[in-house]
Amino acid sequence: MNLESFMSTLADEAPPAGLSTALQALWHEAKGEWDAAHRLAQSDKGAAGAWVHAYLHRVEGDESNAGYWYRRAGKPPASGPLKTEWQVIAAALCAG
Repeated sequence: MNLESFMSTLADEAPPAGLSTALQALWHEAKGEWDAAHRLAQSDKGAAGAWVHAYLHRVEGDESNAGYWYRRAGKPPASGPLKTEWQVIAAALCAG
């Protein structure tokens, strides 16, 4: 799945089957379901989950907590627009 096809699923009622936990979290966040997204990101113990977790804490305005999760993900802290960061993460995760 590429970014465009992933984004097209946002019109659906539920995320498509077979998505990674991290992509499911991004899907729910894009739908305005931050709590569901956060639960999913927390359950993913890998670097992808940590990256999405960092992004989610940026969304909520908790830069300190986001910094912790960026370090866990091995990613530099983001500072640009949230929409751009969502797309960068989603594209990277879709690419595998």
